[in-house]
Amino acid sequence: MNLTEHAQQNREAWTALAPEYAQNAERAWSQEEITWGVWQIPEADIDALPDVAGKDVIELGCGTAYISAWLARRGARVTGVDVTPAQLETARAMQAQFGLDFALLEASAEDVPLPGASFDLAVSEYGASIWADPYLWVPEAARLLRPGGELVFLVNGTIFMLAAQEQEIPPDEQLRRPYFGMHRFEWESDDSVEFHLPHGKMVSLLHDCRFEIEGLVEIRPSAGSGASYDWARRWPSEEAWLARKR
Repeated sequence: MNLTEHAQQNREAWTALAPEYAQNAERAWSQEEITWGVWQIPEADIDALPDVAGKDVIELGCGTAYISAWLARRGARVTGVDVTPAQLETARAMQAQFGLDFALLEASAEDVPLPGASFDLAVSEYGASIWADPYLWVPEAARLLRPGGELVFLVNGTIFMLAAQEQEIPPDEQLRRPYFGMHRFEWESDDSVEFHLPHGKMVSLLHDCRFEIEGLVEIRPSAGSGASYDWARRWPSEEAWLARKR
């Protein structure tokens, strides 16, 4: 693979985190209901996904591939793509344990070695949508999708990123970084590289890649406790983007 500098850095970071995610993989794979994000909001409440039965679906940045597993159980022909071999090892172990088989490909979502116009749906839940450069992975998603294909991805809320402190510290009412110029984010407590765009830049990027935006779901948790929950009840900490290739 020809990896960008940040993709190589993220691969190393996620290799170190792989044992932690392996511990949670069985719980996620055991879950029957599709849920989204930190707050595990049911898909029935967000209505982000189309009927996937019989469709070709690619998950960009699949990690341990629990999203892919949920979609495969609903009749999709799934390909999970991830840049980290250790994460894919966990995904394959889960496939064997749960008797579920679908394609897993070691690759960066910024450069997927698959033919164009091969998929009906591309999805990313805190995978490529966060840890790949949107100026690389969004055009790649557009290339992989057939005309009329759908793109669904979950990211941190824009306001959240402006107010976020270091990891494990909830945001508060203070804006800590400028809105204009949002793109690459790095944290003192984390070796990974994240990417977040302002809404206007994301809208322009999707438009330039021949996507029509069909929805932007600003997620609000309905139950929970603690400072992070209280913040997310006032401002969106997560956003789901829904788009269709023209």
